[in-house]
Amino acid sequence: MRSISKLLATLTVLTAWHPAIGQDRAPEPNERQYLLDRVDDVAIVQLYVDGFEQLPLREKALIYHLSQAAIAGRDIYIDQRYRYSLTIRTLLEGVLEHPQGIDKVTLSAIEKYMKLFWVNNGPHSSLTAQKNLMECDPESLEAAIEIAIANGALMPEGTTELEPLLDELAPVFFDEDYESHVTQKSPADGRDILVASANNFYENVTMQDIEGFREQYPLNSRVVKQADGQIVEQVYRMGLDEYVPAGLYAKQITGIVDHLEAAIPYATPQMAQAIGALIHFYKTGDARDFYEYNIAWVDDKDSPVDTINGFIEVYVDARGMKGAWEAVVYFNDPVKMDMIRKFADNAQWFEDHMPYDQRFRKANVKGISAKAIQVVMETGDSGPVTPIGINLPNDPVVRQRYGSKSVSLSNVMEAYDKSGSKAARSEFCFDEAEAARADKWKTEALALEVNMHEVIGHASGQVNAGVEPAVSIKEYYSALEEGRADLVALYFIGNEKLIELGLVANEADLQELQLAAYEAYTRNAMTQLRRIKTGTTIEEDHMRNRQMIVGWLAANTSAIQVDQRDGKTFFRVADVKAWHAGVGRLLAEVQRIKSEGDRASAERLMKDYAININIDLRDEVLDRYADLDPPAYTGFVQPTLTAVTNDAGEITDVQISYPLDLKQQMLDWSPEPAN
Repeated sequence: MRSISKLLATLTVLTAWHPAIGQDRAPEPNERQYLLDRVDDVAIVQLYVDGFEQLPLREKALIYHLSQAAIAGRDIYIDQRYRYSLTIRTLLEGVLEHPQGIDKVTLSAIEKYMKLFWVNNGPHSSLTAQKNLMECDPESLEAAIEIAIANGALMPEGTTELEPLLDELAPVFFDEDYESHVTQKSPADGRDILVASANNFYENVTMQDIEGFREQYPLNSRVVKQADGQIVEQVYRMGLDEYVPAGLYAKQITGIVDHLEAAIPYATPQMAQAIGALIHFYKTGDARDFYEYNIAWVDDKDSPVDTINGFIEVYVDARGMKGAWEAVVYFNDPVKMDMIRKFADNAQWFEDHMPYDQRFRKANVKGISAKAIQVVMETGDSGPVTPIGINLPNDPVVRQRYGSKSVSLSNVMEAYDKSGSKAARSEFCFDEAEAARADKWKTEALALEVNMHEVIGHASGQVNAGVEPAVSIKEYYSALEEGRADLVALYFIGNEKLIELGLVANEADLQELQLAAYEAYTRNAMTQLRRIKTGTTIEEDHMRNRQMIVGWLAANTSAIQVDQRDGKTFFRVADVKAWHAGVGRLLAEVQRIKSEGDRASAERLMKDYAININIDLRDEVLDRYADLDPPAYTGFVQPTLTAVTNDAGEITDVQISYPLDLKQQMLDWSPEPAN
């Protein structure tokens, strides 16, 4: 599960920026240019990697091939998010690559649209799920595309006539109500959640249609209702033989497999075994093979290089069942490893001191592997909008029997830390003392929360025999699970165990840090509303979980007070002890809901505290942010890896460079249209 991960996309990046070109060497930290561009409420930032140049050649070559596998599969996710996305990309990237003679205002509107498209892997926002619109008129867009085609741009694959295609795409570009949300779990008009969601996991299917339908390929398939009313699965796989034929995106999956096979000679024996299991899964698409891969992947706890690759997280699917494709490639960061390992080594202590019922605790917390890492490549559901912490696998049976892996993305967190906005934080602090605490403790509190969320949060708790929480709780499960992991971190953030582990210096610091962490979490229930400029509901699961926690505390404890001053609203921590006690009570209930698969209680929590927006408060937040103008989330430009080979084609070195240019990277990555 991807925890506080994308929450950190809310941190702002306000450093000065200057146009630049790719660099031939890794810049020193004090030379680094982080902020490259700003598009509406999105910051575009370069991701840097420390220590790559010092890695052994074997590890560099392994990272290179794994990164190529990550790039090879990105079209799968773009298509999963929206059925028109790849067509849009071909059309509009063609315009950007053949701009001669196109009206400059129209060209600027198309480039802005595509920057948002690239960051979000399609026309819908990764955080709000809402659609971005084209800021030119249909006639100007059509004229630009016609000129580009005359200049040599290619039509999308399978398309022969432009006008009918543009007629079909017109509402996608210009109608805000047409397929407005990539995911909509609580449509305001009461529509079926699968019909209301524009993602491409289903075709002509409603929740009623799928009731009782048992998927053979629950993560890696589309579900389609045919003309005769039959429900069928279309599986994503490469194919194995005449009995296991190729499926959806076989070409892209073949590309992934080719690069994974090239990586095996450079991997450790354990990692090679895991990669081999992943390759077999990609060929068969069989859920049992993915289960075996997860076991092999979890069992490899010592390899210094690792990758996450496959159909993993289920946030985009309104049902919370279909896996979005993603890839992450990383290596160990020994400098930042100490904190996360201490939590992993003491996971049983934390489990034994959870505030929930003994019957929901694990008697023996299995094999948690916890690492701080340097990320080299993130694509699909992991990039350009990136997590900062990951805990996998999601399969509860694998987690309970074999353990899990938690990683903290050191270089991503560093990028946020070096570019945070003190002014934006201070605007919503009740007084100068709160602002000073926020500035003093933001980095340390965040690191502790992320590591506890991932290592002792997602890895904690016992599910009752026969219960599959994701299946039982359905569309509310992901938000509930993220809330559960957040609650674990918030429950222990002031615990003296942190002093014993050497993570906090003394009691005075611990108390101040706890208060600062609670204040930041409370403020965020207000400040995150700036990302939802229209609409009345929260759809993104991480946003829901934070709103649920603060809303519940405000309604059921004396922990939070809402104050007004000079016409401004402030959410203030009124009682730290009540805050902590309330977190313990809510965590106990959330764990019970998960362990028992109690959908009715999960739905009640979400509907009462997480989903609906206070419109007046949201509008106030937007007004207060207008002058500060911080970005709401961030998209990262990935490093570029270049293999150096000898006359025999053998890799003799891998060089890393930094493009400092989202547009060029995306154009370089896009395949040529087939026609």
